[in-house]
Amino acid sequence: MSTQTAVVLGASGLVGTYVVQKLLADDSFTTVRVLVRKPLLLQHPKLEQQLVNFANYDEYKNKLGTGDCIFCCIGTTKANVKGDEAAYRKIDFDIPVNAARFGSEAGFQQYLLVSAMGANSKSRIFYSKLKGEVEEVIGTFRFTSYHIFRPSFLLGDRKEKRMGELIAKTISNIFSFLIPSNYKPIEASFVANAMVNAAKTKDKGCKIYYYQNMTNG
Repeated sequence: MSTQTAVVLGASGLVGTYVVQKLLADDSFTTVRVLVRKPLLLQHPKLEQQLVNFANYDEYKNKLGTGDCIFCCIGTTKANVKGDEAAYRKIDFDIPVNAARFGSEAGFQQYLLVSAMGANSKSRIFYSKLKGEVEEVIGTFRFTSYHIFRPSFLLGDRKEKRMGELIAKTISNIFSFLIPSNYKPIEASFVANAMVNAAKTKDKGCKIYYYQNMTNG
């Protein structure tokens, strides 16, 4: 059985936390390297923690290192950046795109990206436009496999509670039969599971995953 070295960005976030857990428990991955600003309160023989200043490109590139697949689960909110769209872009655009640039140069074969429903580089909505731009730019790099995951509202045990998530979950429970499947709230663990499974298939080319793709198996 071939084994892989995986790099995870956004390992402390909702989806990223599940991705790390699943990778550590899966014998298909021998090394799980997480790039973080602050250490995770987690220890495991397969886990490598790299503290990174993502604004320092030389440091970022060196600590990304070499491997097989990159899981990008980076994401912030306008609340976290106090409405500063430039700061938002540095996190949600610069970090994923630079990982793709450095990773392609280092010989990584797979890139797995958590994007969002409605991602569209031509959208007038800042968030949707940004996510669409990220998808498009990463698609210009030479990866054997490029997997894009487009969940709607993410559900799970967050460190901070979000009113929007609570509202979405309540509405979904009541009016589930009226909501198009791709727009239904989805458990972050389902997204993470779909990402890890996709990395093991090593399918070539670009594939986009929606709600049904991430909840079937």
